[in-house]
Amino acid sequence: MNEYRSEYFKEKMLELLQDKQYQQLHNLLLEMNTADIADVFQRLEDADMIIAYRLLNKDDAVAVFADLESEDQENLINALTDKELYEVTSNLLADDAADLIEEMPANVVKRILKNTDSKKRAIINQLLNYPEDSAGSYMTVEFVDLKANMTVQDAFARIRKIGVDTETVYTCYVLNSERVLKGIVTLKELLLADYETKIRDIMETNLITVYTHDDIEFTAKQTEKYGLMAMPVVDGEERLVGIITIDDMIEVIQDETTEDFELMNALAPAEDTYFRTNVWEHSKNRILWLLVLMLSSAITGTIITKYEVAFEAIPALVGFIPMLMNTGGNCGSQSSTLIIRGMAVDEIHLKDFFKVLWKEIRIAVLVGGVLCILNTIRILIQYHDLSIALVVSSTLFVIVIISKMLGCCLPMLARRLKLDPAIMAAPLITTVVDTCSVLVYFNIAIRVLNIG
Repeated sequence: MNEYRSEYFKEKMLELLQDKQYQQLHNLLLEMNTADIADVFQRLEDADMIIAYRLLNKDDAVAVFADLESEDQENLINALTDKELYEVTSNLLADDAADLIEEMPANVVKRILKNTDSKKRAIINQLLNYPEDSAGSYMTVEFVDLKANMTVQDAFARIRKIGVDTETVYTCYVLNSERVLKGIVTLKELLLADYETKIRDIMETNLITVYTHDDIEFTAKQTEKYGLMAMPVVDGEERLVGIITIDDMIEVIQDETTEDFELMNALAPAEDTYFRTNVWEHSKNRILWLLVLMLSSAITGTIITKYEVAFEAIPALVGFIPMLMNTGGNCGSQSSTLIIRGMAVDEIHLKDFFKVLWKEIRIAVLVGGVLCILNTIRILIQYHDLSIALVVSSTLFVIVIISKMLGCCLPMLARRLKLDPAIMAAPLITTVVDTCSVLVYFNIAIRVLNIG
């Protein structure tokens, strides 16, 4: 929902709440999508949100609750009676309930579990026992399971019986008596088949699965690669224990992208959204990287002071330092951004190291050559000094090559060391390149201009 519509619904809800027009508000909520309702609820004061929430019908209340931020969920839980809370938790999907419990403080968790039926409580505990960021911790155990010897008519009867309590009915999973996954069949295939057709005759047996302990980022990439609406999750004996649906995968991809953006801009990843993270947490997430980069830059300053003789002999040399450092940093950032992106989408792998390096060297030669020619012309027009033009342009050419090489090598080195390649992004690359730029510049200047 766009900002304008969200603001309109917020004002409309507030107007109806203020006038105590609860029936009209109930009718308004019936017309809205549950995701839009959750979006508007998060803009309301807690007291207004709680009143409006109680006007939702049962099914919408569960869907809206699942879409709310954890802080708003906690406020609702504290306001709901035990009976109301039971209605919500008993109808929440198990993976949503497990996510809820992970976010809540201990006293709230105790109340949630108290008002959750024993069967669902056992499932939640099972999900919570999987390692964080594993496929098992994200999966839902509610799915449609079929038998290979069922007919299509039997399958539809099964879907009607259990489909209301499952997260999706669009993909059904064919299991044997030991619950080993043998095939999958989509709702489209069922609809297009004759009622007497056996499931074994139409099911897909070329299966893509992940294991419960597989990393969730790997799982998301597999889901995207094969274009699945849901990823089956199996245990060590190939028994189907759950599925991860596309909405959860989108959330994973968004979280990973956000984390990469933060790392690429010298920020420690935050656990919550911008506005829900307090000033102290924001400062803590930023200051460590800034301190590291500041101290690294101090090394560059120390190197510059060692070449005071060159400054005194030819003061004009100082004026080219910012240009050389910025160009080198920009070149390195360009390369690192492309390499990090390539690794994120599985286009570039560690085995491609020399292939990538050779390509970046060739790019650097072309880019550096063009920049050198244009820079030489500029210096000759501005300073009429061929020796300075030679020093600056040759330095620029070397720096471009070094920067491009560092930009492609450092992210791949990070991957080799099992670190997130995103940490080798613009801020760190720029700092390293700055130091290299100063060293190359003054060493070339001293030799070409015979200084010192």
